[in-house]
Parts: sequence; structure tokens; C-alpha cells
Amino acid sequence: MQIRISWPSGHLTATLDDTPTAQALTKALPLVSSAHTWGQEVYFDTGLSVPRETNAQQVVEPGTVAFWTDGDALALPYGPTPISRGDECRLASPCNVMGRLDGDPSLLASVRDGDPVRVECVEN
Repeated sequence: MQIRISWPSGHLTATLDDTPTAQALTKALPLVSSAHTWGQEVYFDTGLSVPRETNAQQVVEPGTVAFWTDGDALALPYGPTPISRGDECRLASPCNVMGRLDGDPSLLASVRDGDPVRVECVEN
């Protein structure tokens, strides 16, 4: 399952794992939201509410596609956040891990707070 995440100055694709959260997200696509930044993380509301999965993680690798269940948001970390210890990507709370960005996650640095973000399925 592949999705494209687009914003005014760029886009990335991501490959999603077959998880309940990823399935719920792809059923809700396409979606348009407004980006928020938190340190080196981009997140945005999805309008989707899903339960936290048993394997939810708070510390993830840069480029992880995560779902923040506390905020009904997609979370895309590419570096340290305000609560990180050292260089780790520490999310606000444990998130459902759904997959990985296919390209260079540092491209997310060009996303500005308030940018429109579009998420859609990529046709294979």
C-alpha cells in the first residue's frame, strides 16, 4: 500500500504496512489537512479516530509513518522533537506505526506550520 503526501513545496511517497490503522487511513483517503510542526516532526489531523495498537511506539526512526491516536493525527518525524533525548525521534505519546517514507525524510523540513497537506493513495 503506497500513499503520496503533498505540500506546497514538495511531496513524498510512503509504503504502509498492512495494519488496522493503515487500512482505516487508506479507506479515508484522499484527505486534505493543515500541517503543524513540532521540532523536526510534521503532523496533521486526519479526522480519523482509531484505537492505540498493542505495538505502539514513542521512539521511532526518522521517516516513520505513525498515527498519533491521542490527536487523531498522522505524525511524520524526521529528527528530534522538543522532548527527544539526543538525536532520537520521540513522539508526544506512543503512536501506531504504519510504515515508512520512501524518500529522504528531511524533505519534510520544507513544510511550514499551516501549509495545506494532501494525502492520497498511489495507483500501482
